[in-house]
Amino acid sequence: MKYIIALIGLLVVFGLAFIASSDRKNIKYRPVVIMVVIQIVLAFLLLNTNVGLFLIKGISNGFGKLLEYAAEGVNFVFGGLANDGAFPFFTNVLLPIVFISALIGILQFTKVLPFIIKYIGLILSKINGMGKLESYNAVASAILGQSEVFISVKKQLGHLPKNRLYTLCASAMSTVSMSIVGAYMTMIEPKYVVTAIVLNLFGGFIISSIINPYTVTAEEDILEVQEEEKQTFFEMLGEYILDGFKVAIIVAAMLIGFVAIIGAVNNIFDMIFGISFQGILGYVFAPFAFIMGVPFKEAVSAGSIMATKLVSNEFVAMMDLGKQAKEFSPRTLGIVSVFLVSFANFSSIGIIAGAVKGLHEKQGNVVARFGLKLLFGATLVSVLTAIIVGIVLN
Repeated sequence: MKYIIALIGLLVVFGLAFIASSDRKNIKYRPVVIMVVIQIVLAFLLLNTNVGLFLIKGISNGFGKLLEYAAEGVNFVFGGLANDGAFPFFTNVLLPIVFISALIGILQFTKVLPFIIKYIGLILSKINGMGKLESYNAVASAILGQSEVFISVKKQLGHLPKNRLYTLCASAMSTVSMSIVGAYMTMIEPKYVVTAIVLNLFGGFIISSIINPYTVTAEEDILEVQEEEKQTFFEMLGEYILDGFKVAIIVAAMLIGFVAIIGAVNNIFDMIFGISFQGILGYVFAPFAFIMGVPFKEAVSAGSIMATKLVSNEFVAMMDLGKQAKEFSPRTLGIVSVFLVSFANFSSIGIIAGAVKGLHEKQGNVVARFGLKLLFGATLVSVLTAIIVGIVLN
């Protein structure tokens, strides 16, 4: 039965992408089919084999160690503020981002990350049928972040047509930055975080290939990566540490605002209609939860969490998932978890458009105009990833 539901889910996702397509006649179906098969194989390997579980355990343990190191710095500054047994979200989940950001800066400075990003991108470009720039950008987005990645390709931003710009932005919104992966792993199971990151990489290309098909000529397929300004090691380190702290503060501010607003709106709806706003959204998103493989009896609750992620952000939704975890089956927890691991929400439209506009005003306006279509595509990527995981989960 789950395979029939998954097939229906795939047809719905591809059908919605096809309806939104800007050029249906030029959709390249062969790369799409190949990448869906790759997604299924990777999901199976990561979640259902000893090799995959060993790999995920290694990654999880690695981030666990990094969070332990980060805790030493956090405790030095904020130690004693929390009561024994308490779990302050800001110090335990958000502040470790500062250390992870510093580590990314070191790997950037030593040219390790640029090497990895460039050559993984080149390999991907052979599979997805798109340009080298698009493939580089997808990998770089998963490491550098949805706004920072555009700095590395700013030389080419002004020369990109609308269709290629859409793919770059869709990749940025469909992935998550490495600096906050550790934070996610404290809130949901690490195996689902790793699986979602890998599958979303291909999912972004799949959905973009349908919504926004195009062919890149050999003359256009040039990858020019902007080198960072030459800095001393400690200049670079200070910059990345401050950037990490800014991210932590921004996420904290967004959480304060969104959690408070959702609480207020829920209360108002509950008083007027006898049901919370999230409850209403749960019914709206329940069909999508069902085609992702969530059992029917859990679809409304899962849909509510999915909607929370869309209208607020993934952190708020992960907090809600943690509160309701005991009410869900392991299968539902896995499917909803992978859905939440992306930047596909309304606030990301402004973040991405603002990042591009800061580098090229005209192109930033272009991004703002296709913002809703961008969010639509990125959300379909999350649904697709969840469907694929639903296929391999028992």
